[in-house]
Amino acid sequence: MQLIPFTKKELLRKLEVIFIPPLIFFFMRLFWLTYRKNYHFIDEPIEGQCMAITWHGELFISPQVYRTLRKTQKTSAIISQHHDGDLIAKTFSFFNIVSLRGSSKKGAKVVLLSAIKSLKEGYSVMVSPDGPRGPRHSMSNGAVALAKRVNLPLMVVNFQAKSYWQLNSWDRFVIPKPFTSLELYHQVLDVTDMDIDEAKIYLKKQMLTYTM
Repeated sequence: MQLIPFTKKELLRKLEVIFIPPLIFFFMRLFWLTYRKNYHFIDEPIEGQCMAITWHGELFISPQVYRTLRKTQKTSAIISQHHDGDLIAKTFSFFNIVSLRGSSKKGAKVVLLSAIKSLKEGYSVMVSPDGPRGPRHSMSNGAVALAKRVNLPLMVVNFQAKSYWQLNSWDRFVIPKPFTSLELYHQVLDVTDMDIDEAKIYLKKQMLTYTM
């Protein structure tokens, strides 16, 4: 069998997926331990399955809030098929979050079916409605359609940091600085009785209420 050699770019990306996610996870956890965390439960925490919703630019914090509140809940996450998605998927694996690979433009039907199957198996599903490429704080049809179809509560996590770095990326990715104060907001929403457009407007409005 003839082996197909990797290009330099392909090899570099494979090495990045091996070495970068453990470093990201290490700094996520290290920073998290230094934060002064204030939780604001707009709604009471829920037990059992849910859809966990967060903005793409808040992924440095939201998986950690989720795992703090739901330590043992089986969870999967819809993650894009881009290279950035490879890095996120590997990082999420350290939080014991299983990746469902797809996006609104590529593999959408496949990942939707995978998400429904995952839910039937007792998993919760995490999704960023403005991922994988934005625009920032946009609301995809797919995320809302899935929320309506599965008829589960939506757990929305947002945060505000007193001191932070903000990357010059499409999602304006936020990294709170060590030892800063975090205001962490938890909402439980229901869009099952709304049509798609109404649900998108409502969900976006609620998510923007406590974001940065």
